[in-house]
Amino acid sequence: MSAYSSKRALEHARRDALTFSLANCIRALSIDAVEAANSGHPGAPMGMADAATILYKNHLKFDASAPDWPDRDRVVLSNGHASAMLYSLLHLTGYEDMTKDQLRNFRQMGAITAGHPEYGHAKGIETTTGPLGQGIASAVGMALAEQIMAKDFGEDLVDHHTYVFMGDGCLEEGIGQEAISLAGHLGLGKLIVLYDDNGITIDGPTSVSFSDNIPKRLSACGWHVQSCDGHDAASIDAALTLAKATTDKPSLIAMKTVIGLGSPNKAGTESCHGSPLGPEEAAAAKAALDWTAEPFEIPGNLLQEWRIIGSKGKEARLVWESRLAQADDALQAEFLRRTARTLPAEFKGAVADARKALFDKPQKVATRKASQMALEALAPVLPELIGGSADLTGSNLTRVPAVDSQFKKGEPGRYIGYGVREFAMAAAMNGMMAHGGIIPYGGTFMVFSDYARNAIRLSALMGIGTIYVMTHDSIGLGEDGPTHQPVEHLASLRAMPNLLTFRPADALETLECWELAIRNRNRPSLLALSRQAVPQLRLEENSQNLAARGAYILRHVGDGERALTLLATGTEVSLALEAAEKLAKDKGIAVAVVSMPSWELFKEQDADYRASVLGTCPRIAVEAAAKFGWATFVGDEDNVIGMDSFGASAPAEELYEAFGITSDAIIARASKLLGL
Repeated sequence: MSAYSSKRALEHARRDALTFSLANCIRALSIDAVEAANSGHPGAPMGMADAATILYKNHLKFDASAPDWPDRDRVVLSNGHASAMLYSLLHLTGYEDMTKDQLRNFRQMGAITAGHPEYGHAKGIETTTGPLGQGIASAVGMALAEQIMAKDFGEDLVDHHTYVFMGDGCLEEGIGQEAISLAGHLGLGKLIVLYDDNGITIDGPTSVSFSDNIPKRLSACGWHVQSCDGHDAASIDAALTLAKATTDKPSLIAMKTVIGLGSPNKAGTESCHGSPLGPEEAAAAKAALDWTAEPFEIPGNLLQEWRIIGSKGKEARLVWESRLAQADDALQAEFLRRTARTLPAEFKGAVADARKALFDKPQKVATRKASQMALEALAPVLPELIGGSADLTGSNLTRVPAVDSQFKKGEPGRYIGYGVREFAMAAAMNGMMAHGGIIPYGGTFMVFSDYARNAIRLSALMGIGTIYVMTHDSIGLGEDGPTHQPVEHLASLRAMPNLLTFRPADALETLECWELAIRNRNRPSLLALSRQAVPQLRLEENSQNLAARGAYILRHVGDGERALTLLATGTEVSLALEAAEKLAKDKGIAVAVVSMPSWELFKEQDADYRASVLGTCPRIAVEAAAKFGWATFVGDEDNVIGMDSFGASAPAEELYEAFGITSDAIIARASKLLGL
């Protein structure tokens, strides 16, 4: 049993009769949903219900009838296993899609009430949570977005808070500390975290693994910190009031709570964390809470109170809509464009001008430099484009004149220094995307995509257009050695559903991939970019974004019908072209060289197009990365010129030679394959 006993906590909760009764609505629905599913986490919703009630009743700016109102407060359930609480709140406050049947079908196929909250499933779910720590990190991104939008459009249109429910697990995960550190450094004063300090983990008391002094830890990171009784309405209300008044620091409210409050035999223990209470204990808990309604039924007077809470923000929303209608025409139009996630009319022309510049003066540059050139051309017409880097700006070249103002405490700019926090950067960008009005991109080395991977995965799962700029994409980065040379990463990222992984071959393809990434607002994109320079391979304009088809025949080398197809990505496309020219000249072989910047987009093309690109003759793939996956296109890994091991520390040219990724190796394989 927790040191803060269930009996004492219940006494404190009863001090405010109305709040206690309203909170019991959350507890009862959460118990019922978990029991119906015979799966879930009842304890956290039961323990956090009092704080959730006070937040929604007295502080949260929202209108359940207009769930997408841009200036609403955001609520993030970072401890996403407590999803039953969020679904109960959405139902109680009157979100139209969160019906009683959805609660009855908690965790069932086809329901919007998934085991952990999923963005896009239901109105009021601001971001997908569940992997602990990512909720708080995404909320940092939402707070960043709020400050940027407020600067761009003024506080008459943008003035809201981001609230986070968070447990011990989010604080134990490394990303939690990354996010906390960043938020404190940047002084995100409209970020308010409600910490459910219940002293329990899955394995038992937190003392088995966790003894941090959380208030002191966050205070040291520049946060405003308070502690309160998480079951005392007046204490919670006062803490939230003070947190809202603190504008120069993010706020932590450490709430001492009892997990599973009301459960006579399981409250304060790990047994109510991740399992149903069971019919007998559920009935006993309801009796202890003075709850007599049937499962999934809410007494009419209490439901009416909750519906009043859900509609109390309507007047504020209507006043806001009036301010928007009276705003300067240009400001209003730009605000509506950005929140609708539509691109400006000037974007198409900016792309065309950038293409023309490359054809007028072809460039031999690293694709990381080509990426910077693309940003220089496109960022001036995209004020919503917000950049940043995980402490590698000078290497990944993510900073350009239009995205140069540094985001500082009290001075929101277009470029965010995320520090050495790749995971938090990726998750914060997801929060910015989910917030709306922002297109975030952030850079690091490709090898560190492993650090950010779970946030990349969540953006793919959510279907949001976060852009990841990953440079130093192969053994071609050279002397930094195998610790920094990504080998297996492309295969791993390509295995992720709904992620567009681009590996452009030259400056033109890099521009095309950037255009595609920016246009794809419902799908994340990752650009794998080189350290070493590559020549521009297409020299004649045909006004088509060929990268949009995923793969295309770059050049037919030699006379007659093709006898061989060479598939390559990135820096190896020029290598394949070199080998093709030697094969045509020395052996009279006609070769089709295919550039394949995006496997995903190529697989989405119709069968006839794919067949026309791949052809029917033998194929060889070339990529300075793991061979895994290429057999899909060439039939056998023996026909892949790539990596079977980690790299080494040496100049890039020596590495390519040492690992057999050369034109001679391609020719040798082709000769064997064709029996020459």
